[in-house]
Amino acid sequence: MTFVSSSKDTENLTLTLVAEFAADAKRVWQVWEDARQLERWWGPPSYPATFVTHELSPGHRSHYYMTGPDGEQPHGWWEVTSVEAPDRLEFIDGFANEDGSPQDPEDTSTTVVTLDEDGGTTRMTMVASFRSLEQLQRMVEMGMEEGLKEAIGQIDAILAESPVK
Repeated sequence: MTFVSSSKDTENLTLTLVAEFAADAKRVWQVWEDARQLERWWGPPSYPATFVTHELSPGHRSHYYMTGPDGEQPHGWWEVTSVEAPDRLEFIDGFANEDGSPQDPEDTSTTVVTLDEDGGTTRMTMVASFRSLEQLQRMVEMGMEEGLKEAIGQIDAILAESPVK
């Protein structure tokens, strides 16, 4: 099932990705909540993620890095702003220094994730909102849209495993 669609809205400065999973919302939520599951899909296969810190609670910050095929390790951070488990998550994210601190506190985007369950199938919608058209275009040129498509494609295998207790 997995990836359904992606769309860029240059007027509203958003990038939206939609996926569907043959699992209930509570199980799909776990791939966001559990750092070990999250790092198995957050990066595309060629850029796996490692979460140094991760807690889905408002006000908490997650720090991760991705390891590229040549060994480079770009870092990122999230600041969780809203959690309504297992239906909705909102976070601010940006590029980080090696210690997890923001490289540029103004160069951020906001992502809202919603999980809508219907009869054992869950539709996940991710909407990333950007500060400017230039920022949206830069992130798309860096491969954000394609990378997220590849990353989301890894979730089905995780969902097929036993859920975390």
